Amino acid sequence: MVNNDLITLGHGSGGLQTKRLLDSHIFSKLNNDYLRKADDGAILEMNGKAVVSTDSFVVSPFIFPGGNIGDLAINGTVNDIAMCGGIPKYISLSFILEEGLAISSLDLVLDSINHAANESGVEIVTGDTKVVEKGKGDEIFINTTGIGELMEGCQLGIDRIKDGDSIIVSGNVGTHGIAILSKREGLEFETQLKSDSTNLNQLVNGVLNEFGKDIKFLRDPTRGGVSSTLNEISQSSGLGAELNQIDIPILEEVGSACEMLGLDPLYVANEGIFVAIVSEKIGTKVVEFLRKEIKGKDAALIGAINQDLDSKVVLNGIIGGRRVVHMLSGEQLPRIC
Repeated sequence: MVNNDLITLGHGSGGLQTKRLLDSHIFSKLNNDYLRKADDGAILEMNGKAVVSTDSFVVSPFIFPGGNIGDLAINGTVNDIAMCGGIPKYISLSFILEEGLAISSLDLVLDSINHAANESGVEIVTGDTKVVEKGKGDEIFINTTGIGELMEGCQLGIDRIKDGDSIIVSGNVGTHGIAILSKREGLEFETQLKSDSTNLNQLVNGVLNEFGKDIKFLRDPTRGGVSSTLNEISQSSGLGAELNQIDIPILEEVGSACEMLGLDPLYVANEGIFVAIVSEKIGTKVVEFLRKEIKGKDAALIGAINQDLDSKVVLNGIIGGRRVVHMLSGEQLPRIC
């Protein structure tokens, strides 16, 4: 007897149940000209240089305050393209579903994917669906590949970073990781803390159009947080980074949770902000530009590149003192994105 409410192994067999799952759920919710062809690939229209990124999403729980694995997958892929100076256009999408997953949960994820794709201005053009036995997965995993066009004249790279360049974050630090942890551990706050997961491509494209080559480098500080991102930059460039703790934007609930749990918000994952390294002369102007947009309203200039720090990231404390902020060692919060 076929269970129409749960994913079964038959949904991954390639037969009638697979076709029904694709037609009645995936294709019907992610409906466009590319997917209606039901091919194993897609012919895409591109101009100039292409930007390509691939990612996998295994977040637990897969539904969390402020989103779910579906919009997280789209936003994360779109943002990776944007950080390279690309205009995201197409996404391939593959699901690994565990036997016993509720069809209603899959539909919720698909609706979120569709909404996030529409908001980001990307099209889902091809994909794949596999089903594994119960106990061999964790309800749902998603793999994506994003394809975009490089913005004309865009020149981003660690090799362009110089001493004195400004370090900017586009919003509050650590929100996504603590939102996931609060759901996982049953933590409660005075106000519901939500993931900051969102697409950043329009915001990034606006910054690049406005300031051009004075934007040196962009990165979204996901796993490992702002600390790991800046350590990667410092180690690759041979230049240090000096941060001012008082200038780093952190929601009160996030700061309180980190203090209670013994976590450093600089190491906590983010999904809705980016780190920008820009010419010193435009640092304040970039922050002012970002703050005019909803997704950049909490942007802040948090420090500067300092060649005298010998590839180290150093934090100036609020009440004095300095400490080296090392690269994250091990996994602080597993299964966070």
